[in-house]
Amino acid sequence: MSRLIVVSNRVSPPTGGNANQGGLAVALASALRESDGIWFGWSGEEVERFTGEIDYQRNDGVATATIDLEPQDTDEYYNGYANRTLWPLFHYRIDLAEYERSFAGGYARVNSRFADTLRPLIEPDDLIWVHDYHLIPLGLALRRRECRNRMGFFLHIPWPPRRLLLTLPSHAALVKSLFAYDVIGFQTADSLDAFVDYVQGELGMFVGSDGIIHVAGRVVKLITCPIGIDAAGFRRAADDPAARAAHEAMLESANGRAMLIGVDRLDYSKGLEERFLAYERFLAAHPEKHEQVFLLQIAPPSRVEVNSYQEIRASLEAVSGRINGAYASAEWVPIRYVNQGYPRDELAAMYRAARIGLVTPLRDGMNLVAKEYVAAQDPDDPGVLILSRFAGAAEQLREALLVNPYSAEDVADAIAAALAMPREERIARWLPLMANVEREDVTWWMRRFIAELADMRRAVA
Repeated sequence: MSRLIVVSNRVSPPTGGNANQGGLAVALASALRESDGIWFGWSGEEVERFTGEIDYQRNDGVATATIDLEPQDTDEYYNGYANRTLWPLFHYRIDLAEYERSFAGGYARVNSRFADTLRPLIEPDDLIWVHDYHLIPLGLALRRRECRNRMGFFLHIPWPPRRLLLTLPSHAALVKSLFAYDVIGFQTADSLDAFVDYVQGELGMFVGSDGIIHVAGRVVKLITCPIGIDAAGFRRAADDPAARAAHEAMLESANGRAMLIGVDRLDYSKGLEERFLAYERFLAAHPEKHEQVFLLQIAPPSRVEVNSYQEIRASLEAVSGRINGAYASAEWVPIRYVNQGYPRDELAAMYRAARIGLVTPLRDGMNLVAKEYVAAQDPDDPGVLILSRFAGAAEQLREALLVNPYSAEDVADAIAAALAMPREERIARWLPLMANVEREDVTWWMRRFIAELADMRRAVA
C-alpha cells in the first residue's frame, strides 16, 4: 500500500481515548496508521523568523510534522488572503472580500514554504492529499520542485460561480494552479458545475462528462465527494452514560418546553442574524407558543482578529437582546445565546434533547452539524431537521424541511410545521436521513477519494 501524506493548514493529531475527537481527524488518523503516513501542516504557533524546522511527533500511532510561521505569514496568508479574500468570496460575499497585494504575496509565500519543507519528506510512491482553500497552489509548488507523485486536492467550502470568481485578481492563475493535482474533489454537484463553467467559459478547456480534463499532457479528474461524519462514533457519544446524564439535565432545564437548537461557528456565512429574525417572526405569528419553546444558539467565536467577525458578534448580541427584551417573561427567555463550544458528548446530548435542529446557513460547503443532529436522535422519537437549501448537506438530506434562509417567513413556517409534526411523520423523515448519514460517513468519503487518487494514472506528454 502506498504511504499517504495528508496536508492541511492545521494538524489535528489523534488524542488517544478522547471521545470528543472530530470525525475527520479520526478517519484520517486511521488511514495514516494503515499506510504509515504523515500529517503535515502549520502548528498554529509563530516564530520571529521562519526557519523551516519541522516538529515531528507520533500520537496514538500517527506521525505528524508541523512548522511554525512568522507573524507576517499569519497576518497575510491566514487572516489575510485565506480568510479576508477567499473565504468571503467563496461564500458569495464579495462585499466583504478584501483584495490586497500583500495578502496574495503572503499566500504565495506560505504555500512555497509548505512546499520547501514538505518536499524532502516525500517518497516516490507516496499519495499526497491536500486539503482546502488555504493550500490551493501547493500542488503546483510541489510540481515545480520535481514532485511527480499522485496528488489530490479536496475543497471543503463551496466553489463560487464564475461571475463572482472574476472579481478576484489573478483568478485564472489560481484556477490553473489546481491542474497540478490529479484529482480535484468538491462537496457538491453545484460546486463542481460552477468550476466546470469557469474552466470552459473562461479558459476555453473541455471537460468530459466523466469529469476528465486533459491539460499540458496530464489528466485531471473532477469528482463530487461529500464529506460525512463519524456516524457510529457520534451515536456512541449520544448513548454514553455521561451524555445520557447531560441529556436529562438539558430536559430538566427545558422545563417541558420544546427546544430548538443551532450550533454554528460565529461566522457571517452561517445566517445567524437571519435565523434570529425568522425565529422572531415565528414568535410574532404564534403568540400561543410563547413560553412553550426556546432557541438555544451555540456560537463559539472564530477569527477574532478579522473586523467582519467582530461586527457579526456585536450584531447578534444586539438582535438577541432586542428579541429577548420584547418577548421574555420572568419565567421564560426566548433565546439562550451562548458564545462557547462544547465537547462532542455534550453536543450529542443537546441535539437529542432538541425538538428541532436549525441549520440555516446562507452558504455552506457541507455543514456537518446537520448530520450530527440526525445521528444523535432517538429513533423512537426523533426531532425535525430544518435545513437551508444552500447548505451542501441539502443535496443528500432531502427529507429534512428544506428552507430559504433569506426568507424569515419560510423559516418561521418551517418551525411551526416541525413543532406540529406528528411522531409518525418525524420517524418517516428521520429514517432515510439516518440511512444516508450512516452510508456516506466520513470513512466512506475518505476511502472514495483515496481510491480515485490511487487509480489515477497521469498521462505523459
